Amino acid sequence: MTQTLEAVRSELAALVGESKITFEPAACAALAVDGKTPACVVYPPSAEQVAAVLHYAAESGLAVLPCRNTTKLNTGNSPRGYDLALSLKEMNQVWHYEPADLTISVEPGMKLGDFQRFVGRQGLWLPLDPRGGAKASLGGILATNSAGPLRLRYGSPRDMVLGLKIATVEGKIIKAGGRVVKNVAGYDMVKLLVGSYGTLGVIVEASLKLYPSPPSRATWVLRVGTLDKAREVRRRLLHSPLEPFRMTLLDGPAAALVRGSSRAPATAAECEVWVEVGGSAKVIERCERELLELGRAADAPAALLDAGEAEGFWIRISDPLAWLKDAYPDVVVLRVSLPIAAGEEFLGRAQRQMGDQNVGMAGFAGVGVVTVCLLEPQRARDFSGLVQRLRRAAEEAGGALVVEHCPWELKKGIEVWGSPGDDFEAMRRLKSVWDPKGALSPGRFLGGM
Repeated sequence: MTQTLEAVRSELAALVGESKITFEPAACAALAVDGKTPACVVYPPSAEQVAAVLHYAAESGLAVLPCRNTTKLNTGNSPRGYDLALSLKEMNQVWHYEPADLTISVEPGMKLGDFQRFVGRQGLWLPLDPRGGAKASLGGILATNSAGPLRLRYGSPRDMVLGLKIATVEGKIIKAGGRVVKNVAGYDMVKLLVGSYGTLGVIVEASLKLYPSPPSRATWVLRVGTLDKAREVRRRLLHSPLEPFRMTLLDGPAAALVRGSSRAPATAAECEVWVEVGGSAKVIERCERELLELGRAADAPAALLDAGEAEGFWIRISDPLAWLKDAYPDVVVLRVSLPIAAGEEFLGRAQRQMGDQNVGMAGFAGVGVVTVCLLEPQRARDFSGLVQRLRRAAEEAGGALVVEHCPWELKKGIEVWGSPGDDFEAMRRLKSVWDPKGALSPGRFLGGM
């Protein structure tokens, strides 16, 4: 930061008001990223003030990281600079809501849990189970395109966005898309901005497509044992008349941890396939008959989970970091995007890569995404080499590996995003147009953008 703190305080106070900024050490430390702590936290309450702060920061050579509840703040490369934390905590209003049209426009600071309770009064929901769960902000979910197993039925956040308002470093508010389902104007721009990790602009309003809440839901667990049998069951499920809401494969350690075992078992055997369906009572009954028959045919016994426990288990499956980090403070979470048919093979290769290193691994596979949790990575003889080998296995299977969470000390020796692809030059040019001075999340995205 080239300016004095007093100069920054004076300028920001003129933009958002003295009460909306803090230099208090504890507040700044709570938003630290990889050993870097911002000098100031700003809480703009309006889209126009967000844009004004971004413009001031860019013109003053200050690095800005947008944030809310920190559920995804540590994803990405370590920032090259971090002067201002731009908190969207104050921006949690609903601007337009049409339950009959299944559409809503909302600010990015609203937590997903609060949002679900609000629309749930009219029997609606946003079918997302992202990392961070109910505490995750809508802005953070959209900025990272974060989705869990529910994407099997409903897709990712990118599929639910009708339109966006974005604050830019030019101090402007731009619009992409619209508020109605039939509106396709700006479609490509919306796809570009969702999942850009706050490197192009800051989402200040999102128009979303809602869905009717299912009357009831039920979860079955099929004990498949081996990955080969898991592959067979997965194929049968996807070619059956069933339309699951969620489906995931858990290896032995992951299944034990989800159920609450204090330590994961040493073996990866006894894999399980979890399937959730939803609908009316008659639909649930039909699904039960078909799942039981499918399990018998595949020699994979199916058992119905207690309804009171099932949702809690799915929350743990969707967001393993939230509960694993208490027992394993140095846990590393790897997210591997793959063709759905390659999930079992990759999980097997990952298990073999562990060898005798005793780092502990829990694998969650489904909907073309495998989450690998390395429970005690500091025990690895060559942690960087282990990540490289797993990344190579992902790429050979037609996928890509991202280090979604990693202690700072270990992150310094690895490439979080992997090697840039053929489209990197186009991405770099977009960044230079949208953020020519590199004020937004500098260095955090692919290729150090």
